[in-house]
Amino acid sequence: MADLNFYAFDCDHHYYEAEDAFTRYIDPLFKSRAIQWAEINNKKRLLVGGKVNRFIPNPTFDPIAQPGCLDAYFRGKVSVSDIRDAFGDLEPISERPEYRDKDAKIMKLDEQRLEGCFLFPTLGVGMESALEHDIPALLAAFTAFNRWLADDWSFNYKDRLFAAPYITLADVEHAIDELDFALNNDARLINLRASAVATIDGKRSPADKAFDPFWDRVNSAGITVAFHAGDAAYDFLFAHWGLTTEFEAFRYDPLKRLLNYSNIADTVAALIGGGLFDRFPNIRVCTIENGSDWVSGLVKRLERAYRQASYAFSKDPVEIFRDHIWVAPYYEDDLVELRDLLGVDHILFGSDFPHAEGLAVPTEFVHDLQGFNEDEIRKIMQSNGKKLISPNI
Repeated sequence: MADLNFYAFDCDHHYYEAEDAFTRYIDPLFKSRAIQWAEINNKKRLLVGGKVNRFIPNPTFDPIAQPGCLDAYFRGKVSVSDIRDAFGDLEPISERPEYRDKDAKIMKLDEQRLEGCFLFPTLGVGMESALEHDIPALLAAFTAFNRWLADDWSFNYKDRLFAAPYITLADVEHAIDELDFALNNDARLINLRASAVATIDGKRSPADKAFDPFWDRVNSAGITVAFHAGDAAYDFLFAHWGLTTEFEAFRYDPLKRLLNYSNIADTVAALIGGGLFDRFPNIRVCTIENGSDWVSGLVKRLERAYRQASYAFSKDPVEIFRDHIWVAPYYEDDLVELRDLLGVDHILFGSDFPHAEGLAVPTEFVHDLQGFNEDEIRKIMQSNGKKLISPNI
């Protein structure tokens, strides 16, 4: 397939956080309870809630893996006994200014023939579950994080970089305050965790009516909600099977990969089954870096549920899915099947650049769109994502 003859829009781009991303604006009362750095055995370690956190093996990001170095591994073309061997040579982060500087990132987008991109955290998506045992510290950490993000990246930089503030629903009033901060700073999308929500009253579905004041504000503002993959509280599942509950990115355990639990599928099911889109019909949700293998199974469950108890739904829940959910598949997924299930207008292109498991050249995603015509390719690679931040496009 030929290269694109237009500039694409990437719905899954990343930055690597500065080391003070969670500490620059932290409330001093929570400095030791939230996120901090420590020197342990002559190495810089990240402490979260007073414990060493290993969500990211090297949270300083220096040195860092080269973009796309795990491509062959994730396509199932190679097998390695130690995942570290697949990373190859690391490089000093100082050689990659686009990882931490918004103007350098713009220059990189020009080189990559990208019109714009959604920007998501690397470290940040793994911190909510690590702090959910201490809700006040959790709130303080992400208040600080969002102020750092506005400082270093801004939420809309030159209508090309659209960084997603991270909002936790652990406290609904705090969530509304953070949403207002995001809207007042021209945010076009927000990032939530795909999981049940830990609150002071226990776990709740994100579609629980206790959160309706927040969702009402989202609904009226028209801002897109992204559920980006991260550390979404696998602990109880892994512990049930006698596996370690310590989550470390890229640590491979075949049983962990084979278990059928899906945070994103269950989160989408909770939103639909909980009637969120009936109460707030303008809400748009996109799922990022969660792949699309989960979609077919969820569609089948929704179809069966509707046949068995249609009275429980305002309309066919599969149609609700197709109306309100956008999916960014992995390039190795069955993309034709996803089109048949969801419709081409709700498929997003995401490269995961500059992560090791992403694409070194983002627009090479197009080479995996076999069986799609030119109009469908333009929708996936460009216009579908742009419409989530500018619905009138």
